[in-house]
Amino acid sequence: MASCSVTSATALGEGQTPSQKREERLLKFRDLHLKRNEARKLNHQEVVEEDKRLKLPANWEAKKARLEWEVAEDAKKKECADKGEDYHRVKLLEITADDAERFERKKKKKNPDQGFAGYAEAQFRQYQRLTKQIRPDFEGYEKQREECGVDFHPTSNSLIHGTHVPSKDGIDRMVDDVEKQIEKRAKYSRRRAYNDDADIDYINERNAKFNKKAERFYGKYTAEIKQNLERGTAV
Repeated sequence: MASCSVTSATALGEGQTPSQKREERLLKFRDLHLKRNEARKLNHQEVVEEDKRLKLPANWEAKKARLEWEVAEDAKKKECADKGEDYHRVKLLEITADDAERFERKKKKKNPDQGFAGYAEAQFRQYQRLTKQIRPDFEGYEKQREECGVDFHPTSNSLIHGTHVPSKDGIDRMVDDVEKQIEKRAKYSRRRAYNDDADIDYINERNAKFNKKAERFYGKYTAEIKQNLERGTAV
């Protein structure tokens, strides 16, 4: 069987003329040449793209994804406003239970409150909270630049004091933040003064807190027993 296949292939090759063999080889060579040019072109494109990626900042991908997300969020807000729907309600309806749970865990880990360690740390936490609420107003920026013209970028000869007028949104945001701070501070409990005449029924600070909790929850049930023990009339 193998000898028959070799014989047929030899007969087929011998049946071709030299011009036909030459044409076949030229076609194969042209095909290889086109493939080589295509591979060279693709390789050059990859090199150019890699060079562009290397020249970009290290966090460019994260920034790009963030900007795309913000654009999508703005479009969604505009769509909800046009339909007369509440954007936050629509957004909550699209969140699954797993995503909500994961978001809550992430929220607890983000900027955790370590307690009061000093005024500098408290001020820094407040600064972080306020700066995260700020969103850039590109339209207002462009409008202000058109109105100011050449004086938009100040120099050593520019008069800046008294020329800036805060926007209504900025003032409202500041008022809301101050009102939230006042409301939060109103919920703080003052440290109760120590009463020297109070009975000492504890052995340490931890035991005193426990006794206060027990008195708060069970005091009305044990008042009579306590009075009998103090009078010495308990059975």
